[in-house]
Amino acid sequence: MNPIWKEALGAAGARFNDSRINEVDSFGDAAGELAAARDATVLAPLTHLGIIRVSGEDAKSFLHNQLTSDINHLGAESAQHAAWCSAKGRMLASFVIWRDGDDYLLALAADLQPAIAKRLQMYVLRSKVTVADAGADLVLFGLSGPRAAEALQAAGLPQPEAMKTGAANGCTVLRIDGDRFFVAVPAAGAAGVWQALAAQARPAGLPAWRWLDIRAALPVICEATREHFVPQMANFERIGGVSFHKGCYPGQEIVARTQYLGKVKRHLYRLRSDTAMAAGDELYSPAVPDQSSGMVVSAAVSPAGGHEALAVLMEMAADAGVNLRTRDGAPASATAVATSA
Repeated sequence: MNPIWKEALGAAGARFNDSRINEVDSFGDAAGELAAARDATVLAPLTHLGIIRVSGEDAKSFLHNQLTSDINHLGAESAQHAAWCSAKGRMLASFVIWRDGDDYLLALAADLQPAIAKRLQMYVLRSKVTVADAGADLVLFGLSGPRAAEALQAAGLPQPEAMKTGAANGCTVLRIDGDRFFVAVPAAGAAGVWQALAAQARPAGLPAWRWLDIRAALPVICEATREHFVPQMANFERIGGVSFHKGCYPGQEIVARTQYLGKVKRHLYRLRSDTAMAAGDELYSPAVPDQSSGMVVSAAVSPAGGHEALAVLMEMAADAGVNLRTRDGAPASATAVATSA
């Protein structure tokens, strides 16, 4: 995390997590910030995400040959979801990708960023490609709520359509879904842009943004869930994160076979529980007594009380009831995430 930006957040009232020192827990009122995420407009520092910059003459073809989505047709003002898979078709990381001129920016879980950047670099070989950490130069905000577009306009920033980008004053705005935006800002000017947006949006910690991801059914692969899911288990084909018309990429044969033979036995569900959950928690069910029946992908405190999560889960387990972490663990209720495209 850029140290100047961290200092600026501290001056703005950010309270950092004791164990994950670069993550903002709140700006002093965690419950109020969660309620604002549900009902109003919030501004969150997305320090749980890292950014990789891929540049060079062969950047497009390199990424197209590695990732699950169609990079060849990613327009200059477009964005898309993607995954990078192992040879067994399991997701090593999930990304939101957009263009920065001829370069490509990949936002992913910060705890995966160093290892994924290093591993991508190993596949460059003779290609004219550079893979670099962009986190020292760029800061990422999340803006969400009914007045988000108004806040952007007041700050002199664009309000693009869904999965489109717009640039102004050195910043790039990307609409993730509905009324949620990423704002990528040069680190040197981050404090000023934050203040401009905070004039109409309430600052909120990462728990509020994580809950918004769960409400939007947007899974983010992190270190705890790396290599556990094929993309279809996490509904990645439903959010445009998988192309079935492009050429080969690592794990492509398995991903395609899974799609066309309909052999996905685990799907994305929302969980609710009175007990806290965390990414990587195993799930158990009496319907599948001899093995784990699923895993939590992401979790957050709920504005309504209790806790919510996204989880990949066997259908029969969801119907029979789910327990957290052990066969006798705390109960959780599961609701299937809609699968319509």
